[in-house]
Amino acid sequence: MCVAALRGATVQDHVALVEIELCGELMIAASAAEGDRLSPDLIDEVLNVGQPGPPGPPPERNPWD
Repeated sequence: MCVAALRGATVQDHVALVEIELCGELMIAASAAEGDRLSPDLIDEVLNVGQPGPPGPPPERNPWD
């Protein structure tokens, strides 16, 4: 039987930690909200979606269009 070696206790998955934090924020917002569901606008506000950020490069255009 081959058993994979365990990594040290200090290994962290940063993406998973961010996802867990965002889920927690949504649960807090849901518990404080009235009604059965969070509105899409409130979800965006909780997750800071659609907030203006630094402008990125313009999208590349297909020269054959």
